[in-house]
Amino acid sequence: METQGKPIRCRAAVCRKAGEALKIEEVIVAPPKAREVRIKIICTSLCQSDVMVWKLEGPPGIYPRIFGHEAIGVVESLGENVSEVKEGDTVVPTFIPDCQECKDCLSEKSNLCSKFPFSISPWMPRDGTSRFTDTKGEVVYHFINVSSFSEYTVVDVAHLTKIDPSVPPNRACLLSCGVSTGVGAACKTAKVEAGSTVAIFGIGAIGLAVAEGARLCGAARIIGVDLNPDKFELGKKFGVTDFINPRDCTNKLSEVINEMTDGGADYCFECVGSGSLVQEAFACCRKGWGKTIILGVDTKSQLSFTSYEILHSGKRLMGSFFGNYKPKSDIPVLLERYINKVFLILAQLELNLDDFVTHEVGFEDINKAFDLLLAGKSLRCVIWMDK
Repeated sequence: METQGKPIRCRAAVCRKAGEALKIEEVIVAPPKAREVRIKIICTSLCQSDVMVWKLEGPPGIYPRIFGHEAIGVVESLGENVSEVKEGDTVVPTFIPDCQECKDCLSEKSNLCSKFPFSISPWMPRDGTSRFTDTKGEVVYHFINVSSFSEYTVVDVAHLTKIDPSVPPNRACLLSCGVSTGVGAACKTAKVEAGSTVAIFGIGAIGLAVAEGARLCGAARIIGVDLNPDKFELGKKFGVTDFINPRDCTNKLSEVINEMTDGGADYCFECVGSGSLVQEAFACCRKGWGKTIILGVDTKSQLSFTSYEILHSGKRLMGSFFGNYKPKSDIPVLLERYINKVFLILAQLELNLDDFVTHEVGFEDINKAFDLLLAGKSLRCVIWMDK
């Protein structure tokens, strides 16, 4: 290709200061180095994780930066020693790596790569440098190994999953983060059983993805807990059967759920990022076999349990990072469940991706995606590069 081994000038939505609107600017994207791939982004979507770091004035907030990590693209060129993909392949980038070499990636027990431990780094993972500069030659920083708010980006091959190009791009991009995280938390971390009872604390996009996973596993009852009553009607599309607004409860939330479920839910999922809500979820979990799974990000709160409480209750407390899914093997399987939904519908095994997309905008309107998410009006807003 004409651009092989050469820098590319393209548009990117650059954040110059914490909390400020992104600006569409021209940037220079360097060619990929060894074990790296440069991809042309087709579309991307906005995740709460982007917004969380976008607000930070101090580390890991660092600027100027190109955010975005839920996306789909086409391979434009390859660095040296890349054999997993070729030019023209359709790929989904992920913030979590799958090197397929380390002990963790080779094990079925973990998806936490030890070769490239996760961090909110502004650099490429192998050499600690950036592939972005602006027109003045200033470095522009990466975001969690993807930086998809750019027409072109460079991604390490450990963070790329090749997929079927026939999948609609505005659906496939959702599996880069949020939907995979929630569905995997139910299906792979908790291993929700058919006929079981599930309680989900916070039914935004992640919580609804948990509900979708629990539905696919055959859960009999899925209780959504949220302060926004409008979430219940939306939740029904993903299998939510009951809704609780804590503001409407005259008794403690744990008392309400324990009474509803005759002793507590089999599986409780904390999807907000609140230490106090983790404690509440644990209190709503059934003794003997109940599992509480943490998905929400909270870097400051300390949990407080006595060892006797854990011993006596027999409950389990678990974390779920990217739903324990391995991107290179599990994302294609999830997409198969979406592609083949026509054949699976009678068995209720189809993966519902369609209802996660509440809005779609062109790249020049990317700040509308932020406005919608901050106002609580969208689950996922897909941003098209060329639409």
